Formats: sequence, C-alpha cells, structure tokens
Amino acid sequence: MNEFDLIREYFTWPIKDPSVTLGVGDDAALFNLEQGYQLVTTTDTLTEGVHFSASTPAKDIAHKSLAVNLSDIAAMGARAKYFTLAITLPKIDKSWLQEFSDSLRQLSEHYEVSLIGGDTTRGPLNINITMIGIVESSKALTRSGARPGDGVYVSGTIGDAGFCFWKLNNGLVPSHQEFKRLNRPTPRIELGLILKNLASACIDISDGLEQDLSQILEASSVGAVIEVEKIPISEALFNHINDTSDWSIPLCGGDDYELCFTVPESNQEALNKIFKSFNVNITRIGVVSESLGLQVKDFDGPRKSYRHF
Repeated sequence: MNEFDLIREYFTWPIKDPSVTLGVGDDAALFNLEQGYQLVTTTDTLTEGVHFSASTPAKDIAHKSLAVNLSDIAAMGARAKYFTLAITLPKIDKSWLQEFSDSLRQLSEHYEVSLIGGDTTRGPLNINITMIGIVESSKALTRSGARPGDGVYVSGTIGDAGFCFWKLNNGLVPSHQEFKRLNRPTPRIELGLILKNLASACIDISDGLEQDLSQILEASSVGAVIEVEKIPISEALFNHINDTSDWSIPLCGGDDYELCFTVPESNQEALNKIFKSFNVNITRIGVVSESLGLQVKDFDGPRKSYRHF
C-alpha cells in the first residue's frame, strides 16, 4: 500500500458541506467563504511520548487530535467547518489505521466538520491537524477583552485529566471517567457560540487553569482574584484535595479543554438565564481586578503549570 492508496482507503470521505468545491485528492482544497464572515484557523500537534503513550488506543488518539483543535475554535466563539490532517506513521498498520480513521470520522461528522486535505509520511508517530472555522466579522472572542469587574467563569469540572496523570505517575489506576477526560475531551463548541454574545474574553484550558487565565489577564492588561474552593471539581478530586489540602492539580493540571471566560456585570443576568437550561455547567470562580496578575485565595502551596519547553 502506497501513500495514495492509504489516503483513498482511510481518509477520503464524502463531503456534505456545499461550501467545499474541492477536497481530498488535489494539490489543495477549495471552499467558498460566506459574505460577512471571517476565517478562524488553528493547529495542534500530538506526538507519541509527549502527548500520548505508545499504549494509547488509536481511536483515542484520533478523537483527541481533532477535539483539541475544535476546542480552540470554541474559545473563539466560532463554528468549525474544515480541517486538514498531516500524519506521520512509523509503519502501515491497517488495523490501527482503520480504528483511527473510524474515530476521526465519527467525531468530525458529529461536529459537521469536513476533512479537506493533508499529508502522510513515514517517521515517529505524529498527528498534526489544522482546523478552519468561521465567525461573523468582528464577533470573534479573544483573550484581550477582559475588564475590571467582569466575572471569571469556567465550564464543566477542572482537573480531571491532571488527576489522571497524577494517578498514573504515582502507580495508581485512574477511573474510566478520568481516562475518558484525558483521552477523549469534549470541545465546548455550542458554549463558545453562545459566549460570543456575552463574554468579554475567552480561552480554552489546555495548559492549566492558572496559566491559561493568566494569558487572558496579560492580553487584557488586568488582574484577577479567584477562590480555589469555588473551582468545580469531581468528587474523586475533591476527596484527594480534602486529604492533601493540595489544589495544584485543578490549578495547574492541564488537558481539561474546558473554557475559561470573563463576562461583564451587565451580561451576567442573561448568562444565568441561558445556562439554567444548558447541558454544561458553568461556575463563577472570581472577578477581574485592576491590579495586574492573578491572585489565588486560600492556597499558596507549590504549583507548576505545564510548559512545552
């Protein structure tokens, strides 16, 4: 099987999006951009031994590779439309490729995002996805809009993936749910689409709550005060913190792929009304301040957020 056969067999799928006029199989893809919209693009690379272990199932690698890019699109308040896949394989393993392809296709169809091109080559296992989305002109959420007095919020629960890492590193067996939160995160696309009309700034939590919120604060030239006991966490992580008094996992764990966002006081009543019937929990954990930097109340223990280098 050569690379062209591989692409035809595993990554050439029917495209249902009428805006795509040319997809997989040519030198580049063609698609039409709706009037009044801007393109939003992001890219993420997942490498064996850094982002996942050699024992991670192909279906989980595929899911996470696509989900982390969808999460970036969600943080911009955009709608995901297209993606490209560049995959480096140590060898052609048809069973592995079928599992990877099926999982990637399943998630892409769920979020109605089309695979329009990419590349394949030989080498250590590496997956690079570039995602393209659209958002109404001048409506994108960014990191730079937070203002003093805005509430600081997060979606879902924080620290589950980090707790999974902690257990693995300490010879413990994570629960099924903890493995799922690490390997199969849920991108908050629907939440992002709502927040673009309510939030002043947003970021997805990939490198840890403390570090990613600090990115908003730096871009917005503001500070914030958060209360650790207001951070929403799972029952298992609560029990761990209750035993250790260590909040470093939800503050620094990373790989949550929840959204952290700020909302002006004038929009908080509307936010509360909308999310009474929404299927994702949101929690206010603090407030934006004029004083620069992030103040974490009720925990001053050692902590270190994820660093790529």
